Amino acid sequence: MLGVCTSDMFFVYILPGWEGSVANGRVLRDAISRRHRLKFPHDCYYLVDVGYTNCERFLAPFRGQRYHLNEWHQG
Repeated sequence: MLGVCTSDMFFVYILPGWEGSVANGRVLRDAISRRHRLKFPHDCYYLVDVGYTNCERFLAPFRGQRYHLNEWHQG
């Protein structure tokens, strides 16, 4: 299942139907290629988890890197 929400926590896209263990990138590619596909503005970036790869408009954290919130509190 793939769920996409806004920064206000409203779901804007849900893709059910994937069963079992599937790579996140495969589900995302499927959501983008469907007839009623996942649409997103081209001037935005999407933060994804480490299961995805960095590609155009999708930013994933580096594997093995620990991020701490107190490092980001000043902007």
